[in-house]
Amino acid sequence: MIIIETLRLSDAFKYPFITPTRLIYALLLLIPILGWLVLFGYVVRLVNEFIEGRYEGLIKLEIIEDLKLGVITFVKALPFYIAYIIVISIASYISTSLGSLVSFLLAFFVIPILMVNFFRKQTIESFFEFDLLNVVKDNLGDYIMTMLKQYAVTIVFLILSFILIGIPGLCFTSSIFVANFYGNYIEQKHTHAFGAQSTNPSTV
Repeated sequence: MIIIETLRLSDAFKYPFITPTRLIYALLLLIPILGWLVLFGYVVRLVNEFIEGRYEGLIKLEIIEDLKLGVITFVKALPFYIAYIIVISIASYISTSLGSLVSFLLAFFVIPILMVNFFRKQTIESFFEFDLLNVVKDNLGDYIMTMLKQYAVTIVFLILSFILIGIPGLCFTSSIFVANFYGNYIEQKHTHAFGAQSTNPSTV
């Protein structure tokens, strides 16, 4: 089993600039719809790199393949986000405060880990695998630290966006810590469990 090292804040800040020429991929944001879908597919591939513990630098853009992946994953994600809108609308209808609370709890504890799981498995069902929240619960301290580091990176790159250099950082590290958490606490444990099971002789 490959052990994935827990990512440090400094590593996340440096990551987008390891291969600086590929920062221009963020210019796809200027192309409505098609550019956004290409970039979406590219980010899905990046997240999978993070899950597997690869932080050597931005991977090469594959326009056609990333566009296909972007379209497919966007369409598959729609049922979850429709359900999310319904839940938030109902909670907000009951009470504005309740709506805000539910929105925060979902955004902090639920959506990040389910989204990374969805990017990994790329099935509609994977966005609804709520049993993964048990992993969050069982490792709550580490997960909260993961999210705080994710927010820290986002805030810094958001500030740097005023001088444009932060925009690629926002695009390419949006799930970097959550994916690292997923790789360590979900991917590796499931792989290890499967491997251990496969080495045991079956009994009749």
